[in-house]
Amino acid sequence: MTFKLDDYLPYQLSTTSNVVSDVIAGEYKSLFGLKIPEWRVMSVLGTRGASTQRHLVEATLMDKVTVNRAVKNLVDRNLLERSPNTADGRSHHLLLSSVGRDLYGKILPAAQAMDKKIMSVLSADEKAALSAMLEKIKKSADAIAAE
Repeated sequence: MTFKLDDYLPYQLSTTSNVVSDVIAGEYKSLFGLKIPEWRVMSVLGTRGASTQRHLVEATLMDKVTVNRAVKNLVDRNLLERSPNTADGRSHHLLLSSVGRDLYGKILPAAQAMDKKIMSVLSADEKAALSAMLEKIKKSADAIAAE
């Protein structure tokens, strides 16, 4: 049996994800001065509210160093506020500042427009099917990782 890397689904998922992320990263960098990890942190906080760095690592599936660097950059830009976590003195609660909420409000329409542009090659049924398939693949990988 001949192995073709271009037909290997994990490779296709990875390269597609990289290309989509690069397109989005260029857009966010030029419009808002944000890198993808910073946008992901802002997105989680914008949709879920206050969180700790540990929860951000879990929610974004990014490593601790990447999340830490993104949080530091966002705090330095006054886009995030940090408050003590009384339940765990080693961590902080992070939330979007008023400046961060304003920027998030501007980014969200741009993100939705880019999503629409990238996904315009798929019908509504194809998008729903792809989303369902990706969720199944993620659950399968999560189950294997937990073994």
